[in-house]
Amino acid sequence: MARPTFFFYDLETSGLSPSDDRIMQFAGQRTDLNLHPLDDPVNLLVKLPDDTLPSPGAILTTKITPQKTQEDGLLEHELAEFLAKEIFRPDTIILGFNSVRFDDKFIQHLFWRNFYDPYEWQWRDGRSRWDMLDVVRMTRALRPEGINWPVTDDGKPTNRLELITKLNGISHESAHDALSDVNALIDVTRLIRDRQPKLFSYLFKMRDKREVKSMINLSSPSPLVYTSGRFGSKHNFTTVVFPLFLTKKGNVVVFDLRKSPEELLKETFPETPLKDIPLEEFWKFSPTVKELAFNKCPAVAPLGVLDQESGWEKLELSRDLIEKNLSALKSSADFLKKLKKAFSSGEYDKPPVDVESSLYDSFIPDADKVRLAAVRTGNATSLADFHPNFADERLPELLLHYKAKNFPTSLSDSEMEKWQEYRHARLNRQAPVFLSELKQFKEVAEKSNNSDQLFLLEELSLWYQSLQDSDY
Repeated sequence: MARPTFFFYDLETSGLSPSDDRIMQFAGQRTDLNLHPLDDPVNLLVKLPDDTLPSPGAILTTKITPQKTQEDGLLEHELAEFLAKEIFRPDTIILGFNSVRFDDKFIQHLFWRNFYDPYEWQWRDGRSRWDMLDVVRMTRALRPEGINWPVTDDGKPTNRLELITKLNGISHESAHDALSDVNALIDVTRLIRDRQPKLFSYLFKMRDKREVKSMINLSSPSPLVYTSGRFGSKHNFTTVVFPLFLTKKGNVVVFDLRKSPEELLKETFPETPLKDIPLEEFWKFSPTVKELAFNKCPAVAPLGVLDQESGWEKLELSRDLIEKNLSALKSSADFLKKLKKAFSSGEYDKPPVDVESSLYDSFIPDADKVRLAAVRTGNATSLADFHPNFADERLPELLLHYKAKNFPTSLSDSEMEKWQEYRHARLNRQAPVFLSELKQFKEVAEKSNNSDQLFLLEELSLWYQSLQDSDY
């Protein structure tokens, strides 16, 4: 049995949408559990496919142009193969900074588009994942001693990685370069482990969804401390919540006990009687009610952690307030009934716009697993006449896209026509936002005479033009 290792990783992407945008840089470093580096660091560019217009704002941040990825990058299917074989080894703990909510989703979609199981890399063969963002947040909220914590110019708490490293004397040469961010994250992880080892060890254990489920016992629920970005920076993203019920997705709905239902509804709908409040929309904008996902490494802890080191005062809470609001919540039968109905009937995700963004529609049937492997091992010759009878109705179209982007000579004339129709429709869908943002950023860059930004924006203009003119 292999010894467990950490693999810290970070992505730079063409935008913020895991389904619509693409990975442009992958970087990472393996360490042992004592955070000593193992193996050489990984730093790869990935060719941006010619069906994608990147966000100009993203390119100005990363300074990675589409042309640079075309010159030096791997094809998507080459990256997927490298990750599956070399990076996500058995007994690897995969982690990043906001990776569960962002980077991991890009990896899931990468594997989906390239005929790998989208999820096995997270759990099979002793693998697991973790996310240091909420570890940082909970450490700051509950056990901040021994670490210098940054604030914004107007005095608000901020947990930006580059600011934490700077205040604590940690080298971070190039923020928003993936490998530099990885190295900084390893140092911040070491800092938290050394300054607050007890909390660090506890949250390391809580990356296991079974541990989270055992603490959130819905048959005998009790309040718990929960850190999440939804709760805002005023109290360091941390509050006391009460678990209510499971959703269709298997997550648990929790209620923030800083407020009672009556206070919450008066604040949100000041002129509306309870019976008329549209709770089917309520979950979308109220941070007081949210879903906690067992499998997303939530930073949760028993209420007893607040009895140590002035925890209640740090969160500006008291047991009396929590007990009062909990009593009000339990007696609000109509509110709870409406809330449960909202979560049982509401649609949480936008419908997919095409097959490449349909990952979460359903799991891939076991019957197709052998066919997926055949696609992955194929080449232009073998894939040309490969038309398997997939059980999953999404996969034939996905296969056409896979061949077009990786082995275009394998396409027949009719397949090429279908691909070009799809590609042009996707580019036309992206173009209005792309062109609007490009114009806005150019105006700002011209006013400030920022030559670096003007160069990047001109490269994006040339990329757009090349896609308008190109056919295979």
